[in-house]
Amino acid sequence: MRNFVSVHDVTNIDALVQKALAYKVNPFVDKSLGINKRIGCLFLNPSMRTRLSTQIAAQNLGMEAIIFNVGNEGWMLEFEEEAIMSGTSVEHVKDAAPIFGKYFDVLAIRTFPSLKNKDDDYSELYIKQFIKYAGIPVVSLESSTLHPLQSLTDIVTIQECLLNSPLTAGSKPKIVLTWAPHVKPLPQCVANSFSQWITTWNNADFVITHPEDYELSEEYTKGATITHDQNEALKDADFVYIKNWSTFNDYGKMYESDPKWMMTNKKLELTNNAKVMHCLPVRRNVEVSDEILDGANSIVTLQASNRVWAAQTVLAEILKQNG
Repeated sequence: MRNFVSVHDVTNIDALVQKALAYKVNPFVDKSLGINKRIGCLFLNPSMRTRLSTQIAAQNLGMEAIIFNVGNEGWMLEFEEEAIMSGTSVEHVKDAAPIFGKYFDVLAIRTFPSLKNKDDDYSELYIKQFIKYAGIPVVSLESSTLHPLQSLTDIVTIQECLLNSPLTAGSKPKIVLTWAPHVKPLPQCVANSFSQWITTWNNADFVITHPEDYELSEEYTKGATITHDQNEALKDADFVYIKNWSTFNDYGKMYESDPKWMMTNKKLELTNNAKVMHCLPVRRNVEVSDEILDGANSIVTLQASNRVWAAQTVLAEILKQNG
């Protein structure tokens, strides 16, 4: 693994999952792997779980993690080629990234979409420019379209639950990704990424449910069953992943925030006593009711804690394969 920006950088999802679960049992087994290595974590947007879990994961491997909030602590970067830099951008990524490549052994980057121009966001210009000019492995801490560390974590969490409560022999879990209401339009990153990883993993009956006009890009949902009937989707589900996202076709909009789409215990009765997932942060009693988040079916804390082991696995793979 040279870079980690999508599921396409992974040759064997199950192997990564098993490694992550092994790290959870023995976090320091590879504590010398990253000795005298540095990871630079560049945040163009704020983060809590992603930042902390990546920093802990690096330290578990013996790496030094250096955090840099680009917008608050550094110059505004320009990413367009042949840009005439007469505006607010002070430094071009072509000049900054090679320096990062000298300072660090691995570069981890978090960006966000503007939700204003679909072509710009889905071009993934920012992370591609860092890959092009840094000259070292690049890890996505979330990009304009995907959140691969979150998605690996999600599968690790699902697999951990299945190991503790196995299904009938030969059966696949039914996993439902359901749209939820929110107070503002959110990116499609987590939904795109979860769909991409689950369909590639191909070890589940995967259903996506959302109101009309909230379709995701077919690039990520191909292979999933898609329905606008949330109740039908929830029937006999083993896992329910709750997430809001804005519109894709008429890009970045929120046409409605129908409270009927909020997940409640009443809806959970339709499922196979499903485990409930959310990437956090969550708007309580907007996306998900208190009764679920504080109840026995919620695995959001387990899911968030597993972020460390997913990040540690990715960093370990990169260190082993890139010296």
